[in-house]
Amino acid sequence: MCKKPGLVVFDLDYTLWPFWVDTHVDPPFQKNSDGLIRDRNGQTVKLYPEVPAVLEQLHKEGIPIAAASRTGEIRGATQLLDLFGLKHYFSHTEIYPGSKVTHFQRLCQQTRTPLSQMLFFDDESRNIYDVSKLGVTCVLVPNGMNLALLSHGLEAFARS
Repeated sequence: MCKKPGLVVFDLDYTLWPFWVDTHVDPPFQKNSDGLIRDRNGQTVKLYPEVPAVLEQLHKEGIPIAAASRTGEIRGATQLLDLFGLKHYFSHTEIYPGSKVTHFQRLCQQTRTPLSQMLFFDDESRNIYDVSKLGVTCVLVPNGMNLALLSHGLEAFARS
């Protein structure tokens, strides 16, 4: 049997959606009757296309999911997870400014999952660098989260 992570953690900005929630869009957000989510100025906001399938696959495999974001726009990021219908996938969220190291230390305490049993996806090399020093298996997300990157990350974790 393939070794599975005890927790998969995702960054949000430029990992699950193609923007920074604190600078590129203008909260609050709302879902209109057409099903699209728009910011205060009417700008449509979307996820990367395969994100729902990625989260659903992990959910089906029984692998817990968490979010770790350094954004200062805590309310907007949380609102988007809800409006996109993703909130139920996340057992824990660490969304606040500061070091990802702090996010992971708190996730470790809250979930009782050792850092060595976590898999992390993020678009920023500096976060990958910092978190990998904790013993977390990390995967750089260059162009948004997708199923191929998920497979790559799960394989990397199994080899770790």
